[in-house]
Amino acid sequence: MTHEIEIVEPVDLCLPGGRLNPAAVGWTRRPLHRANLRGWGRTKRWEYWGVTTPTHVIGVVASSLDYAGVHGIYVLDRATGRETRADATVPLARGTVLPDRAASGTVRAGGGGLSIEIIQTDAGTGIRAQSPTMDIDLTVPAVPSREALGVVVAWSPSRFQYTVKDVGRPVRGRLMLDGVEHPVPESGSFATLDHGRGRWPYSITWNWAAGAAPGRAIQLGGKWTDGTGTTENALLVDDRLHKIGEELTWVYDRNDWRAPWRIHGSRVDVRFTPFHERVARTNLGVLASETHQCFGTFTGWALTADDRKIDLDGLTGWAEEARNRW
Repeated sequence: MTHEIEIVEPVDLCLPGGRLNPAAVGWTRRPLHRANLRGWGRTKRWEYWGVTTPTHVIGVVASSLDYAGVHGIYVLDRATGRETRADATVPLARGTVLPDRAASGTVRAGGGGLSIEIIQTDAGTGIRAQSPTMDIDLTVPAVPSREALGVVVAWSPSRFQYTVKDVGRPVRGRLMLDGVEHPVPESGSFATLDHGRGRWPYSITWNWAAGAAPGRAIQLGGKWTDGTGTTENALLVDDRLHKIGEELTWVYDRNDWRAPWRIHGSRVDVRFTPFHERVARTNLGVLASETHQCFGTFTGWALTADDRKIDLDGLTGWAEEARNRW
């Protein structure tokens, strides 16, 4: 088990010289960090929204990875398994706007016929993403009492990451795919934010799993946090966050990504059964990545802070492995 500090007041991620602020290391229930990163040097910033609906899975990402802006829109038709995607790589991330605080400000990115705009206010988040074949217009309303996991992971004073994982938010809107409109109903649809700002080692591997159902959500991570004394594991029950301060064991078959996964420890034990595998690869020489993101359903349980066992059967979401050289 880890012994992580809960941060309850606003804090800067970096000291004036650009190194990690020791007071920023810990976790939060709402976004309190200002990611005042400076310059280059393995500096990575991204905003990712993953949305599951009764009929589709949607992914929207805008990122600045020093050398390039890597942006994308992804749609999976759950009934047919058909994938539609649009990607853009922009040298030096020109034109990419990513604010230094989660849940506030405007994200803008584009290139190659793709455009992304994410407007974040106290009332919620508006997500607009377009390509020649896709038009996504979503509203993620704010829930004032809702909590979300924020974590600062430190490898060293010069290598660190701040992430906000806001899992299972209500969402509504529409998806236009090849000129055909598909509604995104608030009933049965969930949106998850991955807000990332940090300065990374050159080579890293991570696991991430997230799933949601009415009144329950799970957020699990691994590999990249191992040995740091910090985890990004949490259970959300009726908008209340329960931090899981424990490194978990991930069991999955890299030769058969659609075989069941198991993620477990003393406070959580889930089985994840994929129904689709998405593979994403980037190779720009100095910058390369390979991600296997599986969409599926969860069964199992997790414990709250007061040791109540919460049934996680029926959560829908994803589990992934990402290997990055960047």
